[in-house]
Amino acid sequence: MRDLELYIHIPFCVRKCAYCDFLSMPADIRRQEEYLRALKREICLFPRREEYRVSTVFFGGGTPSVLPARWIAELMELIRREFRLETGAEVTLECNPGTADAQKLRIYREAGISRLSLGLQSADGRELELLGRIHTWEDFLRTYDAAREAGFENINTDLMSALPGQTVQSWERTLRRVLALKPPHISAYSLIIEEGTPFYERYREDDELRARGEQPRLLPSEEEERRMYRFTEELLAEAGLRRYEISNYALPGYECRHNIGYWTGAEYAGFGLGASSFLRLVCVGETQRGCTYERIRNTEDMEAYLAGDVSQREIVPLSVEDRIEEFMFLGLRMIRGVSEAEFREQFGRSVDEVYAPVLRRLCALGLLVRREGRIALTERGLDLSNPVMAEFLL
Repeated sequence: MRDLELYIHIPFCVRKCAYCDFLSMPADIRRQEEYLRALKREICLFPRREEYRVSTVFFGGGTPSVLPARWIAELMELIRREFRLETGAEVTLECNPGTADAQKLRIYREAGISRLSLGLQSADGRELELLGRIHTWEDFLRTYDAAREAGFENINTDLMSALPGQTVQSWERTLRRVLALKPPHISAYSLIIEEGTPFYERYREDDELRARGEQPRLLPSEEEERRMYRFTEELLAEAGLRRYEISNYALPGYECRHNIGYWTGAEYAGFGLGASSFLRLVCVGETQRGCTYERIRNTEDMEAYLAGDVSQREIVPLSVEDRIEEFMFLGLRMIRGVSEAEFREQFGRSVDEVYAPVLRRLCALGLLVRREGRIALTERGLDLSNPVMAEFLL
């Protein structure tokens, strides 16, 4: 049996945040109930499940905690019935402060949720209001304390830097307030101004100025953003949270196993509106070299999804070149980088046969380092990760 990760998409939220371009929307309880039925139907129709054991489950969104807690418990019961769920599997649920009380959190724990990801973003009231969040710092504290009382040890806190009007000092206050709670995991992302969001209309010109290295009016400058970025790593390291991916920090043993699977090429099945899967189809021989893979993406049309219309599902066979690209630009997100031996095992050739000129150039520029059979981004490479990874597109 092969390891498989499950992603369950819950697209509902109380209201859409001003920066959010995720596939999410508010909905009444009737629409949520219709969606739950469609989700259960899709899970039950998954083929070839006898080939897999499930190593991780991730309930993402949207805000999964807006649903009645018993529905999450029902989904967990269904997953156990339909799949072989490993003992000790990591099961994560994204949860926003203000949407989960002590009773909900107890139900999650009893249902087998082992990890919570709490969407704080900022400990500053003005910044939370600007983002369009529905909660306060005090709401977060109540949710965090209730989660601890419910028995959750593995809690991630999501934070966001480079916000409009944010300073290095206000970002430091957020970090220190969160670290005082001794969380085992922190995800710290820089704000990205996404097209189609209210933030895009407000801050597009500022974002373009910053991208050109000019001084923006409302967003932090590129220099301030870099200072926030470096300060985050220094302060979290002092608290024992090791950076293991571009935006993720954890105490030893608390790294997010589900996300590491994405970055290292694990198979995963996505269920729900717009969810993606990455699955192996056929293998010829005993190594990865003769395997074919495909990526499947569900429709983003809610009515089609509720009707069970799979004709709008997008299925893309992945070429060897596609997989090589993903191996490099996803694996390089990890601080440890990619393994040259694993590259040869998967693709039947050395990484130099494919990328020798690129590797020579990026190493000479101080953006990559090759050490002990691995290739990794340097500190400078991490600062310029997007253009560096684009170099690996074939």
